Amino acid sequence: MADNSTRSPAITPTEASAGSAPPRRRHTLRNFFLGLLAVVIILVIVVALQPSEFRVTRSTVIAVPPAEAFAQVNSFHKWEAWSPWAKLDPQSTAEFDGPPSGKGAIFMWAGNDQVGEGRMTITECQPYELIRIHLEFFKPMADTSTTEFTFTPEGDETKVTWSMFGKSNFIQKAVCLVMNMDQMLGGYFEKGLTQMKLVAENESVVKSLTPAESRDSAASEASDSTDPFSAPTRKSAEADKPSSGAAD
Repeated sequence: MADNSTRSPAITPTEASAGSAPPRRRHTLRNFFLGLLAVVIILVIVVALQPSEFRVTRSTVIAVPPAEAFAQVNSFHKWEAWSPWAKLDPQSTAEFDGPPSGKGAIFMWAGNDQVGEGRMTITECQPYELIRIHLEFFKPMADTSTTEFTFTPEGDETKVTWSMFGKSNFIQKAVCLVMNMDQMLGGYFEKGLTQMKLVAENESVVKSLTPAESRDSAASEASDSTDPFSAPTRKSAEADKPSSGAAD
């Protein structure tokens, strides 16, 4: 009597091997993603453990009185002469608002990726001692921080200290893992202070020489107006002389 029952086909060793491959691949992928997840978790922990606040400070000594160094910072109109960011984008735009200097003065700028877009407002002004500025960045990343300039007399000179401080968000903490903010931002501060020193000291020299130059100039003009043999008079007299050919 024929056996009409359905029989399962025989599975060859090759087919058995092929059927077991997907589970091994799934196991490998699972291990890969678990390892990747572990790396991400470790990175998040490392970033989270970074300081939640930052502070960058640089100083220089300028051979001018505190009042003259103070004036370089107290008016945003003077910043273009020494700010390290002023010449990074010649096409950038700048606007001023509020009083021309002191508390309440506002400077707004917009430019390329190097300078971004933002606003500075002088929030505190202690004559010849301290200027505090509220700094707002709109682009390329929204952020706020505080900038301070202090002016300390040192004999006939002034020690100027430029500081920036604030809170670091998660992205800033992550950036600090691959980029040293103190070196990067501090480098700009050093350039700015060096240029401020040059500008302030040059202006001081010009101020000290101006009275003497004015007196010399006035004396020279008075001498020219009373001397009948001044250069223009001599030229006029020589022009009136007959030429040697005419005399002959």
